[in-house]
Amino acid sequence: MSAGRVLVVDDEAGIRELIKDVLSLEKYDIVTAADGLEALNALRKASFDLIILDITMPKLDGLSLLEKIRGENDQTPALLLSARNNRDDVTAGLRLGADDYVTKPFGIEELVLRVRAILRRTRTEGVVENLRCGPISIDIDAHQVKFEDEVIELSPTEFSLLEFLIERKNKVVTKETLLEGVWGIDFENNSTVVETYISYLRKKLHINNFEGIKTVRGIGFQIVDKE
Repeated sequence: MSAGRVLVVDDEAGIRELIKDVLSLEKYDIVTAADGLEALNALRKASFDLIILDITMPKLDGLSLLEKIRGENDQTPALLLSARNNRDDVTAGLRLGADDYVTKPFGIEELVLRVRAILRRTRTEGVVENLRCGPISIDIDAHQVKFEDEVIELSPTEFSLLEFLIERKNKVVTKETLLEGVWGIDFENNSTVVETYISYLRKKLHINNFEGIKTVRGIGFQIVDKE
């Protein structure tokens, strides 16, 4: 059974084929396009669950394509591929209705996780499966966190950080990945915001003998299903 139908749009053949190979292994059906015009033609002929879209392309760039299809009321979810210094383009893309972005060069695991997260948030068929880690559960649609049966009030940033960790539960997530994925901050910033928000989550969720949010010294953080 297909995990979803994805249109990959990038003028670099190597990147197109890499993404195609990786997502095909994850059971996605992949169609590729070398530029925005080719992608526009594909979108007018068939429906997709997701577009992975490079911003900088010849003929019709990614932002222009996104603006055009949104103007035609095509709300296909979009994941932008951006050069690391293209922060203004990313901001413009998100305002046009992109759902997320990754910067080049990107990690394959991170790309796959973001694809899964977008599809989980945006698919209309079926019921979105809640995330769970030990006594903690997240209802994505209701934007609600529970510890066992008790609702825990979290700020939007705390919620995003917890969601990001639980999507990768039992795995160590580097500070760099958290800064980029939750805050959109380059690691070179040397921000202490991750440590600050980890401490906020621990104050709210380290209750009833649960201490599942771990610091892995010199690497990052993880949330574990079982002690």
